[in-house]
Amino acid sequence: MQGFRLAEVAFDIAALRATLLDDRAGGYASFEGWVRDRNDGREVSGLRYEAYPALAEREGERIIAEALEKFDIVRVACVHRIGELAIGDLAVWVGVSAAHRGAAFDACRYVIDEVKSRVPIWKHEHYRQGDAGWLHPDSGAP
Repeated sequence: MQGFRLAEVAFDIAALRATLLDDRAGGYASFEGWVRDRNDGREVSGLRYEAYPALAEREGERIIAEALEKFDIVRVACVHRIGELAIGDLAVWVGVSAAHRGAAFDACRYVIDEVKSRVPIWKHEHYRQGDAGWLHPDSGAP
């Protein structure tokens, strides 16, 4: 898989990594984002990601295309979960293969930073105190 997609169920990162293998690549970098048990000093019990899939996937694909244009990389992929997630669940994964490690690291950071800032995915955190709150840096709740 090269590109961006949303996933409603857990995904296999070994299978995703395998799709990035290429004889031109000498390096690989990845990022995994997990659901943590604290945010801004509050205890988190879980969360739900929501998205407008057509818009989210379109913007995610733009980011992938930008990374391919900006960096000397071979392949790049990103998968972001939607739906209910528990503490420790894998929420987002980015993988990049390139001839050299520097480009792979740089592109990987670019993709995750841009996805978090531009892709319309909203996080609804559930707190141990019983309340909940919407989080997304640049947009409101759905």
